[in-house]
Amino acid sequence: MSINFHDVRVGMVFAALTFAALLSGVGCSNLAESQPQPAQVSFAERAVIQQATDVETNVRDDGGFTLNAKLEGDHFAMAVPENWNGQALVFAHGYSLPGSSISVSRDPVQKDPSGGLMSGAYAQGFAVAHSDYDKAGVGVASAVENTLRLRDFLNRMGVTDAYVAGASMGGNIVMAIIETRPNAFKGALSGCGLVDNWTDELGLLIDLRALYTYYTEGTKYALPGEMDLNRSALSPIPPTGDGPLNEPFRLLQMKRIADPIADLFKAARDDPEGQEAEIIHKIASIAGVTPEPASLIVPIMTVSLGMDDMNATFGGGIYDSSDKVYSSSLLSTDEAMALNRDIGRVRAEPAAVAYADRWHRSTGKFSVPLIALHNRIDSLVPHSQFEGLIRKAEAVGTSDQLLAVTVPEVKTPLPGTGLEGLAHCGFTPAQLDAAFNALQTWTTTNQKPSLVLPATTVEP
Repeated sequence: MSINFHDVRVGMVFAALTFAALLSGVGCSNLAESQPQPAQVSFAERAVIQQATDVETNVRDDGGFTLNAKLEGDHFAMAVPENWNGQALVFAHGYSLPGSSISVSRDPVQKDPSGGLMSGAYAQGFAVAHSDYDKAGVGVASAVENTLRLRDFLNRMGVTDAYVAGASMGGNIVMAIIETRPNAFKGALSGCGLVDNWTDELGLLIDLRALYTYYTEGTKYALPGEMDLNRSALSPIPPTGDGPLNEPFRLLQMKRIADPIADLFKAARDDPEGQEAEIIHKIASIAGVTPEPASLIVPIMTVSLGMDDMNATFGGGIYDSSDKVYSSSLLSTDEAMALNRDIGRVRAEPAAVAYADRWHRSTGKFSVPLIALHNRIDSLVPHSQFEGLIRKAEAVGTSDQLLAVTVPEVKTPLPGTGLEGLAHCGFTPAQLDAAFNALQTWTTTNQKPSLVLPATTVEP
Protein backbone atom coordinates (compact mmCIF):
# COMPACT_ATOMS: atom_id res chain seq x y z
CA MET A 1 0.00 0.00 0.00
CA SER A 2 1.36 3.44 -0.87
CA ILE A 3 2.15 5.65 2.09
CA ASN A 4 2.57 9.42 1.94
CA PHE A 5 5.90 10.37 3.51
CA HIS A 6 4.82 13.45 5.45
CA ASP A 7 3.06 14.79 8.48
CA VAL A 8 -0.64 13.77 8.35
CA ARG A 9 -1.70 17.36 9.07
CA VAL A 10 0.10 18.99 6.17
CA GLY A 11 -1.65 20.87 3.42
CA MET A 12 1.25 21.12 0.99
CA VAL A 13 1.33 17.42 0.55
CA PHE A 14 -1.18 14.97 -0.70
CA ALA A 15 -2.75 14.74 2.76
CA ALA A 16 -4.24 18.12 2.00
CA LEU A 17 -7.04 16.00 0.59
CA THR A 18 -7.32 13.42 3.35
CA PHE A 19 -10.18 15.18 4.99
CA ALA A 20 -10.72 12.55 7.65
CA ALA A 21 -7.10 12.82 8.74
CA LEU A 22 -7.40 16.56 9.08
CA LEU A 23 -10.36 16.11 11.38
CA SER A 24 -8.73 13.43 13.48
CA GLY A 25 -6.46 15.77 15.46
CA VAL A 26 -3.51 14.55 17.42
CA GLY A 27 -4.01 11.00 18.64
CA CYS A 28 -3.14 9.70 22.06
CA SER A 29 0.02 7.71 22.60
CA ASN A 30 0.08 3.95 22.70
CA LEU A 31 0.98 3.94 26.38
CA ALA A 32 0.82 1.27 29.02
CA GLU A 33 -0.79 1.62 32.44
CA SER A 34 2.33 0.97 34.52
CA GLN A 35 4.79 2.55 36.89
CA PRO A 36 7.63 4.69 35.49
CA GLN A 37 10.76 2.79 34.57
CA PRO A 38 14.11 3.75 36.13
CA ALA A 39 15.47 4.63 32.70
CA GLN A 40 12.42 6.79 32.02
CA VAL A 41 12.75 8.63 35.34
CA SER A 42 16.48 9.17 34.81
CA PHE A 43 15.92 10.45 31.27
CA ALA A 44 13.28 12.91 32.45
CA GLU A 45 15.53 14.18 35.23
CA ARG A 46 18.39 14.72 32.81
CA ALA A 47 16.03 16.46 30.37
CA VAL A 48 15.20 19.05 33.04
CA ILE A 49 18.89 19.56 33.76
CA GLN A 50 19.48 20.03 30.04
CA GLN A 51 17.04 22.96 29.85
CA ALA A 52 13.82 21.17 28.86
CA THR A 53 10.62 22.44 30.47
CA ASP A 54 7.11 21.03 30.91
CA VAL A 55 8.62 17.55 30.88
CA GLU A 56 6.21 14.62 30.71
CA THR A 57 7.11 10.97 30.20
CA ASN A 58 4.87 7.98 29.63
CA VAL A 59 5.58 4.27 29.38
CA ARG A 60 4.75 2.63 26.06
CA ASP A 61 3.28 -0.85 26.10
CA ASP A 62 6.33 -2.18 24.21
CA GLY A 63 8.63 -1.29 27.11
CA GLY A 64 9.85 2.00 25.70
CA PHE A 65 8.68 5.45 26.72
CA THR A 66 7.79 8.84 25.30
CA LEU A 67 9.10 12.22 26.34
CA ASN A 68 7.12 15.38 25.70
CA ALA A 69 8.68 18.69 26.66
CA LYS A 70 9.56 22.18 25.47
CA LEU A 71 12.80 23.84 24.45
CA GLU A 72 12.62 27.62 24.69
CA GLY A 73 8.83 27.34 24.56
CA ASP A 74 8.58 25.05 21.53
CA HIS A 75 7.10 21.58 21.99
CA PHE A 76 8.96 18.47 20.94
CA ALA A 77 8.19 14.79 21.34
CA MET A 78 10.33 11.71 21.23
CA ALA A 79 9.98 7.99 21.71
CA VAL A 80 12.80 5.94 23.23
CA PRO A 81 12.72 2.15 22.71
CA GLU A 82 13.51 -0.32 25.46
CA ASN A 83 16.49 -1.57 23.44
CA TRP A 84 17.77 1.95 22.65
CA ASN A 85 21.02 1.91 20.69
CA GLY A 86 21.98 5.42 21.78
CA GLN A 87 21.23 6.90 18.36
CA ALA A 88 18.36 9.05 17.11
CA LEU A 89 16.38 9.94 14.00
CA VAL A 90 14.96 13.47 13.90
CA PHE A 91 12.13 14.12 11.45
CA ALA A 92 11.07 17.45 9.90
CA HIS A 93 7.46 17.42 8.76
CA GLY A 94 6.03 19.19 5.75
CA TYR A 95 3.92 22.26 5.11
CA SER A 96 0.71 22.65 7.07
CA LEU A 97 -2.28 24.73 6.07
CA PRO A 98 -2.27 28.23 7.65
CA GLY A 99 -4.19 28.18 10.90
CA SER A 100 -3.52 24.48 11.50
CA SER A 101 -2.31 23.32 14.87
CA ILE A 102 1.48 23.44 15.10
CA SER A 103 1.61 20.70 17.75
CA VAL A 104 3.49 17.56 16.78
CA SER A 105 2.18 14.12 17.70
CA ARG A 106 2.89 13.21 21.31
CA ASP A 107 3.94 9.68 20.38
CA PRO A 108 5.80 9.73 17.03
CA VAL A 109 5.63 5.94 16.80
CA GLN A 110 1.93 5.44 17.48
CA LYS A 111 1.02 8.47 15.32
CA ASP A 112 3.94 8.42 12.93
CA PRO A 113 4.16 11.64 10.88
CA SER A 114 6.64 10.14 8.44
CA GLY A 115 4.66 7.39 6.73
CA GLY A 116 6.48 4.63 8.58
CA LEU A 117 10.07 5.88 8.64
CA MET A 118 10.06 6.80 12.33
CA SER A 119 8.28 3.67 13.50
CA GLY A 120 10.70 1.58 11.44
CA ALA A 121 13.73 3.31 12.96
CA TYR A 122 12.24 2.89 16.44
CA ALA A 123 11.87 -0.85 15.84
CA GLN A 124 15.59 -0.95 15.05
CA GLY A 125 16.46 0.63 18.40
CA PHE A 126 16.61 4.30 17.45
CA ALA A 127 15.05 7.06 19.52
CA VAL A 128 12.83 9.10 17.20
CA ALA A 129 11.97 12.76 17.72
CA HIS A 130 10.33 15.74 16.08
CA SER A 131 9.72 19.38 16.95
CA ASP A 132 6.90 21.75 16.20
CA TYR A 133 7.51 24.95 14.22
CA ASP A 134 6.67 28.47 15.31
CA LYS A 135 3.92 28.79 12.72
CA ALA A 136 1.82 26.83 10.28
CA GLY A 137 2.17 27.46 6.56
CA VAL A 138 5.65 28.21 5.23
CA GLY A 139 7.96 27.86 8.20
CA VAL A 140 11.44 26.83 7.08
CA ALA A 141 13.35 29.38 9.17
CA SER A 142 11.77 28.39 12.48
CA ALA A 143 11.75 24.72 11.53
CA VAL A 144 15.52 24.77 11.00
CA GLU A 145 16.05 26.59 14.28
CA ASN A 146 13.78 24.29 16.28
CA THR A 147 15.13 21.11 14.69
CA LEU A 148 18.72 22.13 15.40
CA ARG A 149 17.79 23.09 18.96
CA LEU A 150 16.33 19.62 19.37
CA ARG A 151 19.49 18.09 17.93
CA ASP A 152 21.64 20.05 20.40
CA PHE A 153 19.43 18.86 23.24
CA LEU A 154 19.79 15.25 22.13
CA ASN A 155 23.55 15.71 22.06
CA ARG A 156 23.48 16.95 25.65
CA MET A 157 21.33 13.94 26.53
CA GLY A 158 24.06 11.59 25.36
CA VAL A 159 22.86 10.67 21.86
CA THR A 160 25.93 9.35 20.08
CA ASP A 161 24.81 9.80 16.46
CA ALA A 162 21.73 11.35 14.91
CA TYR A 163 20.20 11.32 11.46
CA VAL A 164 17.79 13.88 10.02
CA ALA A 165 14.96 13.20 7.59
CA GLY A 166 12.21 15.29 6.07
CA ALA A 167 9.55 15.27 3.38
CA SER A 168 8.08 17.87 1.06
CA MET A 169 8.84 21.20 2.80
CA GLY A 170 10.69 19.02 5.30
CA GLY A 171 13.09 18.15 2.49
CA ASN A 172 13.81 21.86 2.12
CA ILE A 173 14.44 22.01 5.87
CA VAL A 174 16.86 19.09 5.59
CA MET A 175 18.78 20.89 2.83
CA ALA A 176 19.01 24.09 4.87
CA ILE A 177 20.30 22.15 7.87
CA ILE A 178 22.97 20.10 6.14
CA GLU A 179 24.18 23.08 4.10
CA THR A 180 24.41 25.47 7.07
CA ARG A 181 25.22 23.09 9.96
CA PRO A 182 27.25 20.33 8.31
CA ASN A 183 28.27 18.68 11.58
CA ALA A 184 24.84 18.51 13.18
CA PHE A 185 23.80 15.15 11.76
CA LYS A 186 25.61 12.01 10.65
CA GLY A 187 23.47 11.59 7.54
CA ALA A 188 20.27 12.85 5.92
CA LEU A 189 17.23 11.51 4.08
CA SER A 190 14.84 13.55 1.97
CA GLY A 191 11.65 12.25 0.41
CA CYS A 192 9.61 14.13 -2.22
CA GLY A 193 11.48 17.18 -1.02
CA LEU A 194 11.50 20.76 -2.17
CA VAL A 195 15.26 20.34 -2.52
CA ASP A 196 16.03 23.03 -5.11
CA ASN A 197 14.18 26.31 -4.53
CA TRP A 198 10.89 27.94 -3.53
CA THR A 199 10.56 30.27 -6.52
CA ASP A 200 10.13 27.51 -9.09
CA GLU A 201 7.77 25.57 -6.82
CA LEU A 202 5.53 28.52 -6.04
CA GLY A 203 5.71 29.61 -9.66
CA LEU A 204 4.24 26.29 -10.76
CA LEU A 205 1.41 26.61 -8.23
CA ILE A 206 0.62 30.18 -9.26
CA ASP A 207 0.73 29.32 -12.97
CA LEU A 208 -1.68 26.42 -12.45
CA ARG A 209 -4.10 28.63 -10.55
CA ALA A 210 -3.81 31.38 -13.19
CA LEU A 211 -4.34 28.96 -16.07
CA TYR A 212 -7.25 27.24 -14.36
CA THR A 213 -8.87 30.60 -13.63
CA TYR A 214 -8.41 31.73 -17.24
CA TYR A 215 -9.85 28.60 -18.82
CA THR A 216 -12.79 28.17 -16.44
CA GLU A 217 -13.88 31.80 -16.22
CA GLY A 218 -17.63 32.04 -16.54
CA THR A 219 -18.15 28.29 -16.22
CA LYS A 220 -19.53 26.19 -13.40
CA TYR A 221 -15.98 24.93 -12.81
CA ALA A 222 -14.59 28.32 -11.79
CA LEU A 223 -12.88 28.61 -8.42
CA PRO A 224 -14.73 30.45 -5.66
CA GLY A 225 -13.52 33.51 -3.80
CA GLU A 226 -10.80 36.06 -4.51
CA MET A 227 -9.51 36.14 -8.09
CA ASP A 228 -6.36 38.23 -7.42
CA LEU A 229 -3.43 35.82 -7.72
CA ASN A 230 -1.57 37.77 -5.04
CA ARG A 231 -4.21 36.78 -2.51
CA SER A 232 -5.64 33.54 -1.17
CA ALA A 233 -8.88 32.62 -2.91
CA LEU A 234 -10.36 31.61 0.44
CA SER A 235 -9.08 31.91 3.97
CA PRO A 236 -8.45 28.62 5.77
CA ILE A 237 -8.79 30.43 9.10
CA PRO A 238 -12.33 30.96 10.42
CA PRO A 239 -13.39 34.55 11.18
CA THR A 240 -13.82 33.60 14.83
CA GLY A 241 -10.16 32.59 15.14
CA ASP A 242 -9.01 29.62 17.18
CA GLY A 243 -11.66 27.24 18.41
CA PRO A 244 -13.22 23.81 17.98
CA LEU A 245 -14.55 24.70 14.52
CA ASN A 246 -11.10 25.40 13.07
CA GLU A 247 -10.55 22.02 11.46
CA PRO A 248 -14.12 21.62 10.10
CA PHE A 249 -13.84 25.14 8.66
CA ARG A 250 -10.57 24.32 6.90
CA LEU A 251 -12.12 21.11 5.63
CA LEU A 252 -15.00 23.09 4.14
CA GLN A 253 -12.67 25.60 2.47
CA MET A 254 -10.56 22.81 1.03
CA LYS A 255 -13.66 21.12 -0.31
CA ARG A 256 -14.84 24.38 -1.88
CA ILE A 257 -11.61 24.58 -3.87
CA ALA A 258 -11.43 20.87 -4.73
CA ASP A 259 -15.04 20.35 -5.80
CA PRO A 260 -15.13 22.39 -9.04
CA ILE A 261 -11.80 20.93 -10.18
CA ALA A 262 -13.02 17.42 -9.42
CA ASP A 263 -16.24 18.14 -11.31
CA LEU A 264 -14.19 19.25 -14.33
CA PHE A 265 -12.33 15.93 -14.32
CA LYS A 266 -15.51 13.93 -13.90
CA ALA A 267 -17.05 15.68 -16.89
CA ALA A 268 -13.90 14.99 -18.91
CA ARG A 269 -14.04 11.35 -17.87
CA ASP A 270 -17.59 11.13 -19.13
CA ASP A 271 -16.75 12.85 -22.41
CA PRO A 272 -13.06 12.47 -23.32
CA GLU A 273 -13.53 14.54 -26.47
CA GLY A 274 -15.49 17.34 -24.80
CA GLN A 275 -14.68 20.89 -23.76
CA GLU A 276 -13.73 19.90 -20.23
CA ALA A 277 -11.11 17.43 -21.43
CA GLU A 278 -9.73 20.08 -23.76
CA ILE A 279 -9.39 22.53 -20.87
CA ILE A 280 -7.53 19.99 -18.76
CA HIS A 281 -5.10 19.09 -21.51
CA LYS A 282 -4.36 22.72 -22.34
CA ILE A 283 -3.69 23.63 -18.71
CA ALA A 284 -1.47 20.59 -18.20
CA SER A 285 0.42 21.12 -21.45
CA ILE A 286 1.14 24.78 -20.76
CA ALA A 287 2.17 24.18 -17.14
CA GLY A 288 4.12 21.02 -17.88
CA VAL A 289 2.20 18.73 -15.53
CA THR A 290 0.38 15.42 -15.98
CA PRO A 291 -3.30 15.84 -17.02
CA GLU A 292 -4.73 13.97 -14.05
CA PRO A 293 -6.79 15.09 -11.02
CA ALA A 294 -4.21 15.34 -8.22
CA SER A 295 -1.75 17.33 -10.33
CA LEU A 296 -4.30 20.15 -10.51
CA ILE A 297 -6.30 19.75 -7.30
CA VAL A 298 -3.41 19.56 -4.84
CA PRO A 299 -1.31 22.46 -6.16
CA ILE A 300 -4.28 24.74 -6.80
CA MET A 301 -5.71 23.99 -3.37
CA THR A 302 -2.36 24.68 -1.72
CA VAL A 303 -1.84 28.07 -3.29
CA SER A 304 -5.52 29.07 -3.20
CA LEU A 305 -5.64 28.64 0.57
CA GLY A 306 -2.03 29.54 1.35
CA MET A 307 -1.07 32.54 -0.78
CA ASP A 308 -1.65 35.14 1.95
CA ASP A 309 0.62 33.26 4.35
CA MET A 310 3.29 32.71 1.70
CA ASN A 311 3.50 36.39 0.84
CA ALA A 312 3.43 37.38 4.50
CA THR A 313 6.22 34.95 5.33
CA PHE A 314 8.46 35.79 2.38
CA GLY A 315 7.67 39.51 2.66
CA GLY A 316 6.05 39.74 -0.76
CA GLY A 317 5.95 37.90 -4.04
CA ILE A 318 8.86 35.66 -5.05
CA TYR A 319 7.67 34.67 -8.53
CA ASP A 320 7.44 37.02 -11.50
CA SER A 321 5.20 36.11 -14.40
CA SER A 322 4.83 39.65 -15.74
CA ASP A 323 6.83 38.91 -18.90
CA LYS A 324 6.26 35.18 -19.16
CA VAL A 325 5.08 33.83 -22.50
CA TYR A 326 2.72 30.91 -22.00
CA SER A 327 2.73 28.44 -24.88
CA SER A 328 1.70 24.98 -25.96
CA SER A 329 1.47 23.01 -29.16
CA LEU A 330 -2.22 22.58 -28.33
CA LEU A 331 -2.86 26.32 -28.83
CA SER A 332 -3.49 28.13 -32.07
CA THR A 333 -1.71 31.44 -32.65
CA ASP A 334 -4.85 33.38 -31.76
CA GLU A 335 -5.44 31.28 -28.64
CA ALA A 336 -1.87 31.87 -27.47
CA MET A 337 -2.17 35.61 -28.08
CA ALA A 338 -5.44 35.81 -26.13
CA LEU A 339 -4.04 33.77 -23.26
CA ASN A 340 -0.94 35.90 -22.90
CA ARG A 341 -2.99 39.06 -23.12
CA ASP A 342 -5.59 38.15 -20.53
CA ILE A 343 -4.08 35.70 -18.03
CA GLY A 344 -3.47 36.95 -14.49
CA ARG A 345 0.08 37.99 -13.63
CA VAL A 346 2.18 38.43 -10.50
CA ARG A 347 5.40 40.30 -9.77
CA ALA A 348 8.33 39.45 -7.53
CA GLU A 349 9.85 41.71 -4.90
CA PRO A 350 13.65 41.57 -4.47
CA ALA A 351 13.58 41.47 -0.67
CA ALA A 352 11.08 38.59 -0.71
CA VAL A 353 13.15 36.66 -3.24
CA ALA A 354 16.21 37.13 -1.04
CA TYR A 355 14.34 35.74 1.97
CA ALA A 356 13.10 32.72 -0.01
CA ASP A 357 16.62 32.06 -1.24
CA ARG A 358 17.92 32.19 2.32
CA TRP A 359 15.14 29.79 3.53
CA HIS A 360 15.99 27.97 1.40
CA ARG A 361 17.52 27.75 -2.09
CA SER A 362 19.90 24.81 -2.02
CA THR A 363 23.52 25.22 -3.06
CA GLY A 364 24.49 21.57 -3.39
CA LYS A 365 27.28 22.20 -0.89
CA PHE A 366 26.86 19.56 1.79
CA SER A 367 29.37 17.16 3.31
CA VAL A 368 27.24 14.46 4.95
CA PRO A 369 25.70 11.55 3.04
CA LEU A 370 22.27 12.44 1.68
CA ILE A 371 19.78 9.98 0.22
CA ALA A 372 17.03 11.70 -1.75
CA LEU A 373 13.91 9.90 -2.98
CA HIS A 374 11.45 11.36 -5.43
CA ASN A 375 8.55 9.89 -7.36
CA ARG A 376 9.00 9.98 -11.12
CA ILE A 377 5.79 12.01 -11.24
CA ASP A 378 4.73 13.82 -8.08
CA SER A 379 1.45 15.71 -7.93
CA LEU A 380 2.86 18.64 -5.95
CA VAL A 381 6.65 18.89 -5.92
CA PRO A 382 7.83 18.19 -9.48
CA HIS A 383 10.74 15.94 -10.38
CA SER A 384 12.52 19.08 -11.64
CA GLN A 385 13.25 19.99 -8.00
CA PHE A 386 15.06 16.68 -7.68
CA GLU A 387 16.90 17.21 -10.97
CA GLY A 388 17.96 20.68 -9.85
CA LEU A 389 19.63 19.29 -6.73
CA ILE A 390 21.46 16.66 -8.79
CA ARG A 391 22.79 19.33 -11.17
CA LYS A 392 23.98 21.50 -8.28
CA ALA A 393 25.77 18.61 -6.60
CA GLU A 394 27.50 17.79 -9.87
CA ALA A 395 28.49 21.44 -10.39
CA VAL A 396 30.08 21.87 -6.95
CA GLY A 397 31.58 18.40 -6.73
CA THR A 398 29.42 16.83 -4.02
CA SER A 399 27.86 14.07 -6.11
CA ASP A 400 29.77 11.51 -4.04
CA GLN A 401 27.68 12.60 -1.06
CA LEU A 402 24.32 12.30 -2.86
CA LEU A 403 22.41 9.13 -3.64
CA ALA A 404 19.40 10.21 -5.70
CA VAL A 405 16.75 7.57 -6.33
CA THR A 406 13.70 7.98 -8.55
CA VAL A 407 10.71 5.93 -7.41
CA PRO A 408 7.84 5.02 -9.77
CA GLU A 409 4.74 7.14 -9.32
CA VAL A 410 1.68 5.68 -7.66
CA LYS A 411 -2.03 6.45 -7.72
CA THR A 412 -4.18 6.79 -4.66
CA PRO A 413 -7.82 7.74 -3.99
CA LEU A 414 -8.59 11.43 -3.57
CA PRO A 415 -10.92 11.42 -0.56
CA GLY A 416 -14.23 13.16 -1.04
CA THR A 417 -13.90 13.40 -4.82
CA GLY A 418 -14.64 9.92 -6.16
CA LEU A 419 -11.41 10.19 -8.18
CA GLU A 420 -7.93 8.72 -8.11
CA GLY A 421 -4.78 10.76 -8.55
CA LEU A 422 -1.02 10.59 -8.45
CA ALA A 423 0.38 10.74 -4.94
CA HIS A 424 2.68 13.34 -3.48
CA CYS A 425 5.29 11.39 -1.51
CA GLY A 426 4.14 7.98 -2.75
CA PHE A 427 6.51 5.73 -0.82
CA THR A 428 5.88 2.56 1.17
CA PRO A 429 7.23 1.92 4.69
CA ALA A 430 9.41 -0.84 3.21
CA GLN A 431 10.96 1.62 0.76
CA LEU A 432 11.62 4.12 3.54
CA ASP A 433 13.17 1.39 5.70
CA ALA A 434 15.43 0.33 2.83
CA ALA A 435 16.56 3.92 2.29
CA PHE A 436 17.29 4.44 5.99
CA ASN A 437 19.17 1.15 6.18
CA ALA A 438 21.27 2.18 3.18
CA LEU A 439 22.02 5.51 4.85
CA GLN A 440 23.21 3.73 7.99
CA THR A 441 25.43 1.43 5.95
CA TRP A 442 26.86 4.40 4.07
CA THR A 443 27.73 6.36 7.22
CA THR A 444 29.17 3.29 8.90
CA THR A 445 31.35 2.02 6.05
CA ASN A 446 32.01 5.34 4.26
CA GLN A 447 31.11 3.52 1.06
CA LYS A 448 28.29 4.92 -1.07
CA PRO A 449 25.78 2.09 -1.44
CA SER A 450 23.66 1.04 -4.35
CA LEU A 451 19.99 1.18 -3.42
CA VAL A 452 17.33 -1.03 -4.93
CA LEU A 453 14.02 -0.24 -3.30
CA PRO A 454 11.24 -2.79 -2.77
CA ALA A 455 8.53 -2.53 -5.39
CA THR A 456 5.55 -0.33 -4.66
CA THR A 457 2.43 -2.38 -4.09
CA VAL A 458 -1.03 -0.91 -3.93
CA GLU A 459 -3.85 -2.68 -2.14
CA PRO A 460 -7.01 -3.13 -4.21
